Amino acid sequence: MKAGIVEDEAVWRDKIQAVIEKYCRDKNIPFQINTYDSGRDFMKDPDVDLLFLDIELAEGEDGLQLAEQLMQEGRKCKVCFLTSHVEFARSGYKVNAFRYIDKRHLEEVGEALDSFLKTKIQDRILSCTDTAGIRIGINLNELLLVETYGRKLRYLMLDGREHFCEGKISEAARSLTPFGFSQIHRSYIVNLKYIEKAHGHEVTLCNGSKVMIGRAHRDAFKKEFFKWRMRFDN
Repeated sequence: MKAGIVEDEAVWRDKIQAVIEKYCRDKNIPFQINTYDSGRDFMKDPDVDLLFLDIELAEGEDGLQLAEQLMQEGRKCKVCFLTSHVEFARSGYKVNAFRYIDKRHLEEVGEALDSFLKTKIQDRILSCTDTAGIRIGINLNELLLVETYGRKLRYLMLDGREHFCEGKISEAARSLTPFGFSQIHRSYIVNLKYIEKAHGHEVTLCNGSKVMIGRAHRDAFKKEFFKWRMRFDN
């Protein structure tokens, strides 16, 4: 994760940076943090995933205007506004603010990071070849599970759509495991984000489906599910 902090007061920059660093170290998340005391310096290289941006900057700079510029330039970074004046919160919707954080409650930074990482880790497209030989893209955020279907793979989406593609489930598992998926059976890979319950020998997904946990995969699944919950659900 690459985070940026634009804050003209050094004391607040240091406090926010310390919160982000502790969060990432506690959850074993690779990170890079760039800090800036002005919007002008940040805009020289605005390449970050998540930006913590003070609304009221020195020398007349306006954080809302800076966020609007980022949006107009097509920058995809999420913006968390920082301020001590809650009345500015109403203006955040105009620039698609990801979060609005009161400087007096910096514990909210952790919640923002939780939410951001939960979506970011699966913010990618899996490319595969369907049974007609056409390359298609599957949004991991919307993928519920993968299962073997004869000699093909069935990709089931949250909305019930199905994609039947070429491939082996072992290869699919290697591709998907780094992004919050777990092979829990020789025939199934599930999205850890959409597990409602995990009891004994089966998991219950958010659509009510129950999937058996294979004996050979039980220990690995328990570790992966525990790590996922520790990282995103606390």
